[in-house]
Amino acid sequence: MTFRNGLATLLRPEDSVLVLIDHQPYQLANVNSHEPTMVVNNTVGLAKAAKAFDVPTILTTVIAERGGNLFPQIADVFPGQEIIDRTLINTWQDPKVVDVVKATGRKQLIIAGLWTEVCVAMPAIQAAGEGWDVTVITDASGAVSSEAHQVALQRMTAAGVNMMTWLALAAEWQRDWARAEQAAKITDVIVQHSGGSGIAYLWEQQLLNTAAPKAGAGA
Repeated sequence: MTFRNGLATLLRPEDSVLVLIDHQPYQLANVNSHEPTMVVNNTVGLAKAAKAFDVPTILTTVIAERGGNLFPQIADVFPGQEIIDRTLINTWQDPKVVDVVKATGRKQLIIAGLWTEVCVAMPAIQAAGEGWDVTVITDASGAVSSEAHQVALQRMTAAGVNMMTWLALAAEWQRDWARAEQAAKITDVIVQHSGGSGIAYLWEQQLLNTAAPKAGAGA
């Protein structure tokens, strides 16, 4: 296995493309590896982070007529964007999806979806074998059991796939807080979707914006 190390292996927004796979009601109903509301929250955070950094994002479902439409919280991040509906379980075997990804000209392929052991593992392993630099966002994905999720991560890691969480990815894309425009956008996403970190930031702003009491006040 080739070790993933060195500056060049870190993810860059200008080289990244995100594919969100099958975040649908049928799949979510049997997600047991994570608390389901957190999967929704994390996926929306991931989608908003991608939008903040202008990372092309492909939305895809499988037989939406039966499995349900893409979660509206995700679709609303990209209003009017086509959602590619498939019959193939393996997204990377569907030329409609692959052609859109290839058209971006980017090679850092980022994947999240439901379920980890099926609709994430198959395209991730295939794409990695075809020379793509593949990263799976583990907390924006979910499986039918904790065992299924962990075994899928082990299987993909053995195939050379990189693993990250959505907030780690956002930080890697940001890289430098001097990138002020992106910093403001990603901070908004953190406030909305990163739980305690977002609340701590708001508290910090409250403290900074509170006028210091005058000397002798209250005496």
